Amino acid sequence: MATGTSSSYPPPPPYYRLYKDYLEDPESAPEPPPPVQGTYPLFGATYTTDVVLPTLEDQGVRQLYPKGPSIGITYASSLFLVDFKRELTSLNRELQLHILELADVLVERPSQYARRVEDISLIFKNLHHLLNSLRPHQARATLIHILERQIQQRKQAIEDIKRRREEAQRLLKESLQNLDGHLA
Repeated sequence: MATGTSSSYPPPPPYYRLYKDYLEDPESAPEPPPPVQGTYPLFGATYTTDVVLPTLEDQGVRQLYPKGPSIGITYASSLFLVDFKRELTSLNRELQLHILELADVLVERPSQYARRVEDISLIFKNLHHLLNSLRPHQARATLIHILERQIQQRKQAIEDIKRRREEAQRLLKESLQNLDGHLA
């Protein structure tokens, strides 16, 4: 058996001493470190703080929908030149056609299915990329919806408070009139 004292929790890290005077002087605490900018390593992989959707070409995938003009336009802004609804509909129809062709090939020539599966995979990758391109717009729309709902809830709360205040004032007036009637 080991002799000595053991505790159920390890001792706090030594930097807790930096906060010992915090209650008396909140300014005595050290400033937090600045946010990481650029690239940083994490668990052996390198990540970046820039949220950029890589192009299909960067990923080694052929792009099936037309590219917008790229003269003096960044990748992110060239995405807005794409008609998402039309391209997603077109790719969806193409996917349906390729799935039917795959079923046909599996019945007629089962040894030639690999090419059809590759085509379907390419269509899925293009669909996925287009949908991921819409994520920032979806995030903005969701945030707008949440904020509008919060505004509506707060307006309802204000109206409820006003209604209750008026009701309380009415009850107070009635009570005062009743008291005046009983005293007179």
